[in-house]
Amino acid sequence: MPPVESSELIELQIDAVANGGACVARHEGRVVFVRHTLPGERVRARITQETKHFLRADAVEILEASPDRVPEPCPFAGPGRCGGCDWQHVSLPAQRRLKAAVVEEQLRRVAGIEREVVVEEVPGAPDGLGWRTRMQFAVRRDGAVGLRKHRSHTIEPIDECLIAHPEVEVLGIERKRWPGASGVEAIASAGTGDRLAILSTRGRARVPRMDAPVRLVSDKKPDKPPFVREDVAGRLWQVSGSGFWQVHPGAAQALADAVLETLEPRRGEVVVDLYCGVGLFAGLLGEQVGSDGLVVGIESDAQSVRDARFNLRDMPHVSIERGEVESVLDEIQFGRGKSKLTRADLVVLDPPRTGAGREVVKRVAELAHRRIAYVSCDPATLSRDLAYFSELGWTLSALRAFDAFPMTQHVELVATLVRG
Repeated sequence: MPPVESSELIELQIDAVANGGACVARHEGRVVFVRHTLPGERVRARITQETKHFLRADAVEILEASPDRVPEPCPFAGPGRCGGCDWQHVSLPAQRRLKAAVVEEQLRRVAGIEREVVVEEVPGAPDGLGWRTRMQFAVRRDGAVGLRKHRSHTIEPIDECLIAHPEVEVLGIERKRWPGASGVEAIASAGTGDRLAILSTRGRARVPRMDAPVRLVSDKKPDKPPFVREDVAGRLWQVSGSGFWQVHPGAAQALADAVLETLEPRRGEVVVDLYCGVGLFAGLLGEQVGSDGLVVGIESDAQSVRDARFNLRDMPHVSIERGEVESVLDEIQFGRGKSKLTRADLVVLDPPRTGAGREVVKRVAELAHRRIAYVSCDPATLSRDLAYFSELGWTLSALRAFDAFPMTQHVELVATLVRG
């Protein structure tokens, strides 16, 4: 059902935070998911969507404020405005407590796991602003740049994004006109200073003068895209075009450290890295297991595979295989005799937001011997997959949470599993 704007204001008492960033209230026996509010507040809210089972609403007037409420630093934030940030009205310590509460609730409800969670600060954004090194800007028909409103295709024009990294803002994309474009992606490396703007077009587009390389994105141009270089753990990592990389400048290092710490790789071990992207975990694990060990990375995106093979070209004992994880896991062969890979000491997986799913979990549970590290950006799908692992004899032994997305409801998680 599409969003429904209502002029009627309803008064609500706000309860706990829900997965997705909104808080829960009740109105005439129905659940209401309310944005722009905090647990314990009393608000007047406007209904934005009505379904058979619940309502969505925006808090437009705060009657009783939480002590955790702060003024929104961004002039484009608020009800009916830019949908990029969920919690600009919340102090940073409270944001992390809310994220912890969401993770705890999902673990308890979906996986039956009771665990206290602490969300750790990621170095690089002490005030929660200026951290996002990759931005997807939308462009209106008149060439104005902005970000989409929450659950909407409508574009909110902006002239600056406060969570964008300074190296992104140097490009000045929001302050230029982009006639003929449908979107502009801005990419910057905080470590190397590399910058890139990628333009999606509706047809013929006029490109304003830029202090960065610009590529017109087209399916008819299969040429090698430009790249930025990222600096993590003393190595440079090539990431082409829109390839996946953590958007917080400190997140890649923080997650890499967490994965190495929890897996405790040993010389000579066999490691499998699922959804390996441009090879960050595979490369760092390859250094730990040494040339007498083996690391196999699996990635479906062709350009990411090319980047990973380039990044790890000095490690012959690290192999990057292209394909869907579900099928490649059953086909991996390695070594001179091309033996089938039937067992790995360690497995690390970093799936998309949809999670790994039952079939991949089953295969990983059979393949792994000593320990599994599961990196996730979604508490709900992680909790679902942890329940699958539990059915197969694997137990959650540790969980770390990282505030890699300040001002939003998103959180990055590293779960450690051992045989129960």
